[in-house]
Amino acid sequence: MADQPVPRSLPDPHPSRLAHDDPHRSEILAAHAQAVSTGEAAYVDPVTGLFVFTAEYLAARGACCDSGCRHCPYLE
Repeated sequence: MADQPVPRSLPDPHPSRLAHDDPHRSEILAAHAQAVSTGEAAYVDPVTGLFVFTAEYLAARGACCDSGCRHCPYLE
């Protein structure tokens, strides 16, 4: 993994972490956008109930943690 975010829009997760045809994609991206707009580091996934870090939070950490984060900005 790189230590610089890839040139992809931060709100757009890599397809391997959230498929473009996922039936809950819009719901998930809305939860992510809401967390970002309120300055939260994470949100509760509307489908699984899991705690998910935002892309902005992960980018600010400065490097990939190799934990498989949905919004990892370092995944190419």
